[in-house]
Amino acid sequence: MTHAHTQGTTHVRNDPAGEQRPKQGPGREQGPTSRGGPEQPGGPGQSGGPDQFRGPEQGGRGREQPVLVTTEGLPAWLDPVARAARGLRPQQLSRFLPPESGAGRQSAVLVLFGEGARGPELLLMERSGTLRSHAGQPSFPGGALDPEDGDQATTGPLRAALREAEEETGLDPRGVQVFGVLPRLYIPVSSFIVTPVLGWWRAPSPVGVVDPAETARVFTVPVADLTDPANRATAVHPSGHSGPAFLVESALVWGFTAGVIDRIVHYAGWERPWDRARQVPLDWRA
Repeated sequence: MTHAHTQGTTHVRNDPAGEQRPKQGPGREQGPTSRGGPEQPGGPGQSGGPDQFRGPEQGGRGREQPVLVTTEGLPAWLDPVARAARGLRPQQLSRFLPPESGAGRQSAVLVLFGEGARGPELLLMERSGTLRSHAGQPSFPGGALDPEDGDQATTGPLRAALREAEEETGLDPRGVQVFGVLPRLYIPVSSFIVTPVLGWWRAPSPVGVVDPAETARVFTVPVADLTDPANRATAVHPSGHSGPAFLVESALVWGFTAGVIDRIVHYAGWERPWDRARQVPLDWRA
């Protein structure tokens, strides 16, 4: 896996999908801007992302340390994700968008990329089978904003994503570098307005189930498995709704989480042709 960011040349490197792809040289269209420093300021879901917020203390005690959003020092394989995040519009991610009235419960999830024994990977968790909603469903760490998370238009989603990830998986947020924020999306069945926060697991820490009543397991999925056509399918709910699904790590990832992964894989240029006619049926409990 190539990590060096070579300037002024076009070279070929292994991408997370396991294929050889050309990596473009410098330029506004080919690579991320401000490689050497923070992104330009803006609110969550806006192109450019926020520059610096007052976020949770990196260890979970207080709310006084800054949360930076920066691409500085990212591994080269994450460049396509950071680049896509700056320009994505809500409509490119989902047809379910927040109501114009603003009604809904604000929440955030942490889309955390790291590197494991098999290369780039994504952190997921599986909800407890005893929960009243979405029981047993894999998801990103995350949850609703708390009042102490701050302004829901700026600081709140970043703080909430890191706080919830620490509470649910035990990860140390000091090792997480936030490098982008995707547009807010909507989950109609629960009326949640969700902000996906993109993170690079710069310094991995031990993770696991913190509260068995809420979480069944915490696990990582290699990006190569997520892009493998053999692991992809279309999930079909009895209600008639259908969407992308991933069969990985003995789990069926579907719904909101699968939709976000699918769009990231697509716009990062990692997608490989897969059989969209392959269906996985869901039941009414899903």
